[in-house]
Order: sequence, then structure tokens, then C-alpha cells
Amino acid sequence: MPDAILLLHGALGARDTLRPLADALAPLVPAGTPVHAHEFAGHGATPDPDAASDAPYDVARLAAGVLDAMDRDGIARATVFGYSMGGYVALLLAAEHPARVRAVVTLATKLAWTPESAARETSRLDPAAIRAKVPRFADALAARHGDAGGWERVLSRTAAMMHAIAARPTVTPDVLAAIACPARICVGDRDATMTLDECAAAVRALPKGELAVLPATGHPLEHADPARLAREVAEVHARAETAPS
Repeated sequence: MPDAILLLHGALGARDTLRPLADALAPLVPAGTPVHAHEFAGHGATPDPDAASDAPYDVARLAAGVLDAMDRDGIARATVFGYSMGGYVALLLAAEHPARVRAVVTLATKLAWTPESAARETSRLDPAAIRAKVPRFADALAARHGDAGGWERVLSRTAAMMHAIAARPTVTPDVLAAIACPARICVGDRDATMTLDECAAAVRALPKGELAVLPATGHPLEHADPARLAREVAEVHARAETAPS
């Protein structure tokens, strides 16, 4: 089987949020290339095996879940795209399991976490405020995460994860330095969550790092043009070394 392309969603997301990118990738990759959209445990229609736990999502456990899914689907090696939280998981996966990751592409993945930035980001995850100010978004989250224990629980566990990462980062400069495969860090020029300096610092830490700035693009995945993003992923996949025979 040819090396696959594996897509990882962001916090509050699910497999369905990756469909536009998956559709845009289909005509850009060689025929027969599998394109899989992974759904993290505790999101969307994928319940967490530890259903009774309200513990924070754990990046290492999420990465282990990706490996398990690759094994189930017969994917020996993949180019991994990750949006936001998904990019954080993708980078950890590439550092710890280099034989399984051909290349990495991230979009809007924040790596420079501090207690202050975690507090700022989690202040936007209050269910009552979301319900009052953006009820349509609340309804969309409720429909998306019903099988994962409810959207309020997803928000709570995500907020706790952000605080945990800020207190003890999982993807450090040393972890980035251990990633041997090509890694393209993409960021929108209107992303208010992260800065170009943060992204440039990550690229400098990566042995084969590249920076791509998407024009007229904010932080949400929906702000990115799927066709433009698909070209970034397809290009990195094509340029990466093919799997050894």
C-alpha cells in the first residue's frame, strides 16, 4: 500500500471538519493514495475508552490512539496533517515514532504556551457564554459531540488540557529537534492565536522545518481555503522520501 495521508482535527473538532480538506486532496495525490481522517477519542462520534473520566485530554494518549488507528487500518507510514491540537499531536508522533511518519504539515498549531496564553484561550471555552453569545455554534457543538459525552464536557477537558500543556509542554524545542522528517508549519496571516515569530522559532528548531503563511486566513480551520491547504499537504507528501522497500 502506498504511504497514506492522515488528517487530524483540532480541539472541539471531529472527523467531519476535515472533509473539505480530504475532498480537495483527492485529485492532488497519486491514484491509490489512502487519505484518512482520524477522529480523536472523546470527540464527535468516538467515545473515550475511559468514559467515566473528566480528566484533561492527554496529548500522549491522543498520539497513541492515532497509532492504534493506523495499525487497524493497515497504514504502515503516513504524511500527517494536523490542525491546531492535531498538529501538536502530529509533531509528537513524528518525534517518537519516526518510522511511521513520512512528513508533517501543521496549521495554526500553537507551540509557545504560557499560563497567560492558556488563560486567554480557555476564557473562550465557557459553555454558558457560548450558548448566550453564539447559540448556533453551541448547537453545532452539541450535534457534533453527542456521542462523546456532551459538548460541555469536551470544552472542559480541552481547557484543562491547555492548562496542562502550559504548565508542562509536551512538544518542546528538544522534541522538535528530534523530528527527522520534513515538517511544514503553516499559519494564517490573520491568526490572532499565535504569532509569526512563534512559528519561525519552531521552524528553526526543526531539522527539516519550513514555514508557510496562508493569506487572508484566520485561526479557524474554516477560514483556510481547502484547495490552498491541500496543495501544501500534497507538495510536502510528494517531496518527502518514499518509504524504504
